[in-house]
Amino acid sequence: MRRLLALTAFLIAASSSYANYILIPMDEGQKDHLKAYGIAYSILEFDKEVEWLLNYKGGSFMTAHYDEFEKLCLLRGVSFSVISDSKAQSIRNEIENPVVNASIVKLRTAPKIAVYTPKSSQPWDDAVTMVLEYAEIPYDKVFDDEVLNGDLPLYDWLHLHHKDFTGQYGKFYAHYRNAAWYKAQVKEAEEMAAKHGFEKVSELKLAVVKKIRDFTLGGGFLFAMCSATDSYDIALAADGVDICEDMYDGDPADPQAQQKLDYDKTFAFKGIQLERNPYVYEYSNIDVNPVTRGVTEQNDVFVLNEFSAKWDVVPTILTQNHEKVIKGFMGQTTAFKKEVVKSNAIIMGENKSLNEVRYLHGTMGKGTWTFYGGHDPEDYRHLVDEPPTDLSLHPNSPGYRLILNNLLFPSAKKEKQKT
Repeated sequence: MRRLLALTAFLIAASSSYANYILIPMDEGQKDHLKAYGIAYSILEFDKEVEWLLNYKGGSFMTAHYDEFEKLCLLRGVSFSVISDSKAQSIRNEIENPVVNASIVKLRTAPKIAVYTPKSSQPWDDAVTMVLEYAEIPYDKVFDDEVLNGDLPLYDWLHLHHKDFTGQYGKFYAHYRNAAWYKAQVKEAEEMAAKHGFEKVSELKLAVVKKIRDFTLGGGFLFAMCSATDSYDIALAADGVDICEDMYDGDPADPQAQQKLDYDKTFAFKGIQLERNPYVYEYSNIDVNPVTRGVTEQNDVFVLNEFSAKWDVVPTILTQNHEKVIKGFMGQTTAFKKEVVKSNAIIMGENKSLNEVRYLHGTMGKGTWTFYGGHDPEDYRHLVDEPPTDLSLHPNSPGYRLILNNLLFPSAKKEKQKT
């Protein structure tokens, strides 16, 4: 609070001229792409506008010059330059040229961010949490209590990561049922279900899923990675259907569960074929098979699709990057088979040779959702209990940039074209 008051007072008293601007390039010349998003967020926190220059030098940021913002860039190791008003206008004119695939969106407010995560520690890391902390972007942790108590409308952006919304405890039963962390998660989930009046964890998670759906329908921005993507849609499709075997909820699954799935309720996927074997570490046919993919860490990549910055502004925002070919990374859900992706979803990143989709976006009511396959963009095969990724070793990660594009998305407003 003291920092906020001090900076606010400084900005009010500052005589810095609007004739100068700070340009934060986001191409190969940027020393720390990830912290650059944090700079943009900090500027928004102090009610100052940021222009996001889509497809200009990797999706650069531009804002009116203040000494304090210049100091923030220096302190955090973010590359920038101070440019004149005429240079800033020249950049705008270049971007507004009808033949140039570029555009400007204005960021005006700092989005309120929530991460859905349990209070207890987990034996894996959350890529979004790590990058938020590295970029120095504030967020709140929420879990079942906060969701069911109706707190989600307090936020603009909600993240789900490596979660199981089907009530099958991540399908870790075969390998980890005797592990202390697994037993603790089961106990925590069962106590949470009982607390909220549910007989089964699957019923609790379905109620949570519906609250998240309503948050999205009402205008929220939902971002999910890894197993949170497919388990979320499976839970929606299986509304009212028991898909959990007895080791998960005490009674057998409905033998007709497959036939009872309703894909009209899902966000992204259709034609879901459930993995009925409770000992198999997989939910359905949505995820690609890691054994039969035929790729190695060295040649596992996906490509960001190109969109019209002036007409397809949303996917253009979400694909801003200094690289278009992104190295792949695995997760419980690594990538989505293209044949199960709904036709109204926007495919933003894919490996066409493998018929795999890695990065999806769509609308739901007044809100939007983005699904991103894989667990950690800088850890190819992240295993249980491995140490967290040190993002100071990956400040230019194009895979992590996609996460941060989504984070700033709620603030984006299309710059009106001059007539």
